[in-house]
Amino acid sequence: MRYVYPDRVRLPLVFDPVRLRADLATLAAGTWTPHFVPQNYSGDWGVMPLRAPLGAEHPILQIAAMPDARDFVDRPALQRAPYLREVLSHFDCTLRSVRLMRLGPGSCIREHRDLGLCAEDGLARLHIPILTNSQVRFEVNRDPVVMAPGEVWYLRLSDPHRVDNAGADARVHLVIDAEMSPWLDAQLRGRA
Repeated sequence: MRYVYPDRVRLPLVFDPVRLRADLATLAAGTWTPHFVPQNYSGDWGVMPLRAPLGAEHPILQIAAMPDARDFVDRPALQRAPYLREVLSHFDCTLRSVRLMRLGPGSCIREHRDLGLCAEDGLARLHIPILTNSQVRFEVNRDPVVMAPGEVWYLRLSDPHRVDNAGADARVHLVIDAEMSPWLDAQLRGRA
């Protein structure tokens, strides 16, 4: 495949880390579903859905949409997170799944690929770190991506990627699956 976009792009958007953490604190006691592909990680990798396919009641279907899912709705947790709702309103594109993803201390996500998660295929995965620490190492194509709280990153996760959290604190990202749009194309090309 010929790629149009780099395997990582920091978008020209930055959100308030303090307000992100405040909403996370409101939601943190909620239900975190263990990631459904246990062979891809060791330790604690939990997910909390904020937007999910319409009608998805099973926790796994709320965090991992079927490829043919077209209609997505806000989950109750998002209603308790006013700043996260405000953050999402800045994206001029269709938002599919939106979730919080927590990687516990001493946990790792083994190298793997998420097929179809590249902008060229029409679906961009965006990461906004909320909590992180200096011992988190996120790699795409075996090169580290250093992301600070509040930054917005596109990562081409159809490529090999992995995450290690050797720190004493959890790493939590707001993870957005967004359909490509002219606005998102401009963001990824640095024309925003």
